[in-house]
Amino acid sequence: MHSVSKSGFILCARHAIIDVNGFRWQRRFPTKGGAIPLAAGPMRGGRMPSKNMENLREKRIYNMSAITQAKRVVVKVGTSTLTYENGKINLRRMESLCKVLSDLQNSGREIILVTSGAIGVGVGKLGLTERPQETEKKQALAAVGQCELMFMYDKFFGEYNCTVAQVLLTGDVVSSPHSKQNVINTFQELIAMNIIPVVNENDTVAVDELVGMQIGDNDTLSAIVAKLTDADLLVILTDIDGLYDANPRADSNAKRIPFVREVTPEVIALAGGTGSNRGTGGMRTKVSAAAIANEAGICCCVMSGANPKNLYHLFDGEQIGTVFGTGKQ
Repeated sequence: MHSVSKSGFILCARHAIIDVNGFRWQRRFPTKGGAIPLAAGPMRGGRMPSKNMENLREKRIYNMSAITQAKRVVVKVGTSTLTYENGKINLRRMESLCKVLSDLQNSGREIILVTSGAIGVGVGKLGLTERPQETEKKQALAAVGQCELMFMYDKFFGEYNCTVAQVLLTGDVVSSPHSKQNVINTFQELIAMNIIPVVNENDTVAVDELVGMQIGDNDTLSAIVAKLTDADLLVILTDIDGLYDANPRADSNAKRIPFVREVTPEVIALAGGTGSNRGTGGMRTKVSAAAIANEAGICCCVMSGANPKNLYHLFDGEQIGTVFGTGKQ
């Protein structure tokens, strides 16, 4: 017999059906006879009206169209994607990312890169064994790491004849109308000059991220940048290939959710907590960033950054990662 919980989940004795924006995900639990494998995906059969299924298909098709046709794209890359566990820069991955983004710009797209990694790179450059807890030390490491980070970006992008510009932002700058307009004007001029802005939070003067305030994570920063630049698409590259119906690090049966039309409390609950020890974000901050972007009519895709060449597949219309929202109407 089925029952409906307060969260909106449909429960029964041996399984739960999770309704995520019209997609129903079946989660089976172990019984006395042993573990029952997970079955996830849009529910088939007569349980969902055909008209609703048609609407879902239209949304999915339109959503991929919004991605393939996106001209102005904000790409956010995290610390865990840019560095090894010891904090040293993953040169092969970073070079591949710069090559792909340069090629996408050559194809006619306008690219804006939001990067994390300054503190992580600072840790690696100074040979520290772990990330310090003191805010002042984090600020010092950010100052060291940001120089190294921009040096590498300038080198790799320069090899493909692309010019980059460093843009360091703080929360008070984008909250003041006058300063906000100055930032918008700068972005517009850089894009018009075919320059790729490389954006990071100014950790040497802004400690929001360093002391753990939610406004300070770079996932949120990337969504803010997407709004400021009136982007068509936000792509968040991370160390996991999308939103799952369970923690994939702990549950080998976890299944990726390919599409989320709207970020709801149930979706946020699926996102879990914090990420790697080299960064400040996790899937929760990425889902929150997707919600900010979606509110502005900007489609968002959260996908793995392990192979930057997968960006080609994304823009070719292949279903990669988890896509949030339906883009500008």
